[in-house]
Parts: sequence; C-alpha cells; structure tokens
Amino acid sequence: MQQADLGLNLTTKRTRKREFLSEMEQVVPWAALVALIAPYAPEGKRGRPPFAVETMLRIHFMQQWFTLSDPAMEEALHDVPMFREFAGLNWDTAVPDETTILRFRRLLEEHKLAEQILALVNELLGAKGLLLRVGTVVDATLIAAPSSTKNASGQRDPQMKQSRKGKQWYFGMKAHIGVDADSGLVHTVRGTAGSVNDVVEANTLLHGQETEAWGDAGYQGADKRPDAKSTVRWNISMRPGRRKQLDKTKPLDDLTDQLERLKASIRAKVEHPFRVIKRQWGHVKVRYRGLAKNTAQLHTLFALSNLWMARRSLLGTKA
Repeated sequence: MQQADLGLNLTTKRTRKREFLSEMEQVVPWAALVALIAPYAPEGKRGRPPFAVETMLRIHFMQQWFTLSDPAMEEALHDVPMFREFAGLNWDTAVPDETTILRFRRLLEEHKLAEQILALVNELLGAKGLLLRVGTVVDATLIAAPSSTKNASGQRDPQMKQSRKGKQWYFGMKAHIGVDADSGLVHTVRGTAGSVNDVVEANTLLHGQETEAWGDAGYQGADKRPDAKSTVRWNISMRPGRRKQLDKTKPLDDLTDQLERLKASIRAKVEHPFRVIKRQWGHVKVRYRGLAKNTAQLHTLFALSNLWMARRSLLGTKA
C-alpha cells in the first residue's frame, strides 16, 4: 500500500515502533491476504462507502501488535500519526470508528478467515523453504480470563474453565500449538477451555506429514490415544521426579540424561512463538468472551508471529 503523506515530518527519529512497522510492512504478504478477504467484504452499495480491505487489515494487525481494543484503536488512529500512516490514511480523511473496526473483525470470524490467514502465511513460508514438515513440537499455554462476575451478564465466561499448574489455579483458556521442529514456526493452533488436559489435544496438533513429534512430560501417553498415528514416533520427556533419580555415574543413566537434554533442546523451539505473543505483544489475557473469538485471534497472532520470527530470512538479512 502506498503510504499516506500526512504533511508531517515523521521520519527524523527511527523509533522501535517505527522500525517494527517498517519490517512488518515488508514481510506481510498484503496482496495475497487482501485477495483472500476481499470476496467477503461489503461492497458499500448501501450506507457509507466501506474502507479499503487493506486499510482495515492493517488496522486489525496493529490491534494485535499493540494490544489495542476497538475503542483504543480508533483513538490511536486519531492520536498517533505513525498508525495512520501505516494504515494508509491521510490526515484529512475519515478514520474508521470502533464499530467499523469491530465489524471487520466479525467478518474474519464469521468466515473463519483467521485460520486461512495462518494457512496462507505458512504456504508462503513453506514455498521459501522456511517451514519444513519432518517433525513437530507440541505445547500449550494458559491465557487468563476475567474471573469476576462484575460485568453486563453478571457471570464468568462459561466457556472458560479452571486449570491447575503446579500448586496454583488459573481461570481461562489454553492455546495449544504444533510447531515445526526445525524453525519453531507454528503450523497448527487449537483453543480449548483451561481444564482440558494437554495430552487430549496432542495428536490434533500434527499436520500429518511428520514422522517425529516431541512434547513435555504432560504428553505422556500421546502415542496410545485413539487418535494416535502409527507413522509418528513420539519423543516425550521424562517426568522431572524420575529424572532426578538418575545416577549419572552409571553409563545407562548418563546416556538417558543426555537424551533428555537433547529432547529439551528441540522442545525449546515451541517457547519462541509463545514468547512473541505474550512478552512482545502483551497477549496475556483473553480479549473476548467465548472460545471461538479468542481462538480466531490466536490464529492471527501466530500467523503474525511466524512472519516476525522469519523476518530476517524474508528480508534477506543476517539473523
């Protein structure tokens, strides 16, 4: 998209946000994504003319990157010239209001376009040799939801459940992901209530072409579940208590410990996308009510995290 000329000197300081948006401008496949969404977009034959699909998509992505609600995104477009510039909006033209921003998100949800966005991004990465299909690492993370009943409905979200991690209890949902064992890029996303055991989703996180899969101790028994695939060998970590009992002075126990370290080094890849969406983009709490809406957002977030993690290769620069 041609960047809008706001009539302001905005390039004297290359801030981190500006550098980030500049890189994402180059690595996001805008034309392909617009072609995906455009057939479902309103034509504007009635009411106000719609904003361009690319403008709305850019705004939607900025919401993910900067943790902005619909009202906050509308205000940011008024207050932050850099955001208007990235969206391709001139300073003297109209800005999408929060209702328009909301309707675009609902358009993506209604037609399950977030899942297709992740698939399209991964197709691009695969074509560039950045997403292999030999092995998959699986993991899950808890995403908190408000436990308070002080809201319009007077009750907690019925689709969010409690889950125990260690000695603490959490309320919310789980994001289950399958990532490429080589690159750490996410290929499969599943959203469930927080009470769902990790191993239940283990085999749903495989794309079907891998021959090896890795998981932490919470995935014990994944290879024995009804949906397990005979073509996949699961490499599951030993439970911590049992590993502590290994006597490294014994050759067999020492070899077992080395194998566990190797498993851990491969499994570490799955932590990278979680770190991007949680630490860098601040997605530590669910934004909406219901699993479907929040899972759709997770598909978008992980599609964008894939592009961010692969940006050096996509830009042709050294990591």
